[in-house]
Amino acid sequence: MSFQPTRPIPYGRQHITPEDVQAVTETLLSDFLTQGPKVAEFEEKFAAYIGARYAVAVSNGTAALHLCALALGVQPGQRVITTPITFAASANCVLYCGGEVHFADIDPTTALIDLQAVRRLLESHPKGYFHGLIPVDFAGLPVNLEKARQLCNEFGLWMIEDACHAPGGSFTDSKGEQQLCGSGQYADLAIFSFHPVKHIATGEGGMITTNREDLYQELLKLRTHGITKDPAQMTRNEGGWYMEMQELGYNYRMPDMLTALGISQLQRADAGLARRRELAARYDAAFASVDGVQVLAPGIAGHAYHLYIIQVADRKGLYDFLRTRQIFAQVHYIPVHTMPYYQGLGWKPGDFPLAEQYYAHCLSIPMFPSLTDEEQQYVIDCVQEFVTTQSEATSN
Repeated sequence: MSFQPTRPIPYGRQHITPEDVQAVTETLLSDFLTQGPKVAEFEEKFAAYIGARYAVAVSNGTAALHLCALALGVQPGQRVITTPITFAASANCVLYCGGEVHFADIDPTTALIDLQAVRRLLESHPKGYFHGLIPVDFAGLPVNLEKARQLCNEFGLWMIEDACHAPGGSFTDSKGEQQLCGSGQYADLAIFSFHPVKHIATGEGGMITTNREDLYQELLKLRTHGITKDPAQMTRNEGGWYMEMQELGYNYRMPDMLTALGISQLQRADAGLARRRELAARYDAAFASVDGVQVLAPGIAGHAYHLYIIQVADRKGLYDFLRTRQIFAQVHYIPVHTMPYYQGLGWKPGDFPLAEQYYAHCLSIPMFPSLTDEEQQYVIDCVQEFVTTQSEATSN
């Protein structure tokens, strides 16, 4: 193996260009650092990119989830369904509002929430027992939102699409057409994250998209302390300075410097997505004939490839081996219901066996647009070396 990395290769990495730096610098030197014109510009351009009517920029993806739950009126005791294979925030947002989280197991071929498992859960309780569904577009592979919407309509549920992994991703609808994540056609609200390892990196930041004007107006208030300055919404108007706090909201605003970075990053989002898909195709081809490596959901149309996940028998062994070779793989995710906090709520290992089986073998290997061909081949070679060595040791 002739190639040797000059620096560690992580599972994900932001790509900051001189144009990004210039965009942020110009905003730093402008009159607005927060609540300025760059926020509205980012919202408008992101909504156009996703294909939604409205977009609301917020401080991070978790804030986006929390605001969505608030806007949809989650109350203490209300029950919401999500997947155990996700970052904890997808479930925590319900708890923030006093609601109860329930889980449905995954489809082992994709690690997405199994909509048939959701149906079984819904049918096992009286209609009205559950109030909402939060499907997660995991690793960049979207949930079939058309089928999820049909399920929600049948049982009277609202839907928040957690699309943090899938900006630009799409699923195939019943007509054979590709439908973009977060477009608002099926979910009441969709949320995105701009964490450094995501497709669009702003450091921290998030976005909510929707086609519903009522939810859009509510979100605008909730992200700024529940305050409005819109004369049409106020109970009275005492002058140009006047504003009203009409409900309990939060300071979940996104500053102009970060939205300026987001605007710059958005300009090359399509190129980044194309590169992710190119890298994924190379991984697919490389591992197709490697015994002992199972690729999660290879070659599915519309996949946005935030993550590239393989499954192996000795996950910890491969994880540790790759670190000795300067490859810093990661695990996505520890099933939420096995976390100590959620076990304190009554969940326990064994509740969702398919999610737990997936977790025992999954590993996210490097996937980001600036990953070079040489670095990727080095990753492939190291994975193959470990698996081959393990196989030979087992056979002997």
